[in-house]
Amino acid sequence: MTAANLRIPSDIAVTLVDPRAFGDGRVHDSYKWLRANLPLGVAEIEGYNPFWVVSKHADILEVSRQNALFHSGDLPATLTDKVTDNLVRGITGGSPHLVRSLVQMDAPDHMKYRSLTQAWFMPTNIKRLETRIREIARASIAKMAARGTTCDFVADVALHFPLHVVMDIMGVPEADEPRMLMLTQELFGPQDPDSGRMKMSDMDPAMLVQGLQATLADFDAYFAKISADRRANPREDLATVIANGMIDGQPISDFEALSYYVIVATAGHDTTSSSTAGALWALAEDPAELARIQADPSLIPGMVDEAVRWTTPVKHFMRSATEDTVLGGQKIAKGDWLMLCYASGNRDEEVFEDPYAFRSDRSPNKHLAFGYGAHLCLGQHLAKMEMRILFEELIPRLKSVSLAGEPKMTQANFVNGLKSLPINFELVA
Repeated sequence: MTAANLRIPSDIAVTLVDPRAFGDGRVHDSYKWLRANLPLGVAEIEGYNPFWVVSKHADILEVSRQNALFHSGDLPATLTDKVTDNLVRGITGGSPHLVRSLVQMDAPDHMKYRSLTQAWFMPTNIKRLETRIREIARASIAKMAARGTTCDFVADVALHFPLHVVMDIMGVPEADEPRMLMLTQELFGPQDPDSGRMKMSDMDPAMLVQGLQATLADFDAYFAKISADRRANPREDLATVIANGMIDGQPISDFEALSYYVIVATAGHDTTSSSTAGALWALAEDPAELARIQADPSLIPGMVDEAVRWTTPVKHFMRSATEDTVLGGQKIAKGDWLMLCYASGNRDEEVFEDPYAFRSDRSPNKHLAFGYGAHLCLGQHLAKMEMRILFEELIPRLKSVSLAGEPKMTQANFVNGLKSLPINFELVA
């Protein structure tokens, strides 16, 4: 695994772990170099165990479809340095995971737990939510209109619209949504100086773990009360499904219930927010693209998929090989750790023509932003429905939109997206 011809140059490798490289976009230069020169190479970075960097679309698909060969749960499921890994294992009694959600599970548990809520997120079921989602979308646009002709689209619209939808589905009171938003940002952006709980851009691993523990403890305290209520007073909401979940005839543990709540209450809206904001960023920079969609609203579903590809909020997941194998012509040994770089796969020149351009009519659009295989995003249909409905309501009213300042991205190497998008706009009544 350490052959010189497979070793990624250090200046390229360090961007893959540096949150700031995701905040300023430098990581895309590294991805491009990797795809062209070393599509399957090894990153050897001080403080980290070596890992394969999977940068090509085809190789990411190959790993993702073989869930028995490439596990999610044996090693950390997201990039983790050695010190942090040891701290987490000390806390958990040996597990590399502070939570055990679908993300960290392999067969047979993964499908058992996925099946608890899978029906909720199928297209036939979420279709009944369309009227309610449209009401929420219209209310979000009304708030935008009330801002006059300028706003921060992230803070004023993109963050709160999908948050409200998911919390509505879960059964979380609207008054508690700001708390859920804050905890989500702390969980996904612990290294960001604005959203991280410790409010430091260069924190040591102990502080990072301390902050994550505190955030998860706050989630636990909140959802323990939700669980107790739903067991005593079941409702027609997702929290009731989780609180009363049964696996192999036994109730799921409090820890696994918490993990389930956390993944739905965070990933269920944060990534949609990022893709929504990314779409408007693209339209603000390309008035001709906005005009094309306004002239042909049937392009909106394609625009939604393109926004998800273009932003790719989940930048990576890690896998580990359960057996010796071959991938992309390289020998992978049992126990090797691999980084699946989705944002790189979604810019793969062999799959996407002019990959850095935002094209609402891109077809086919075989992006990897929702993952692939057994771990395909549970909420993908809901996310796309939310975005479609919001833009069906917004674009016909959007007379013009332009940037009113510099967009800012979060500094995070796992889940990353816009944290500020100042715009000037005109809405028709």
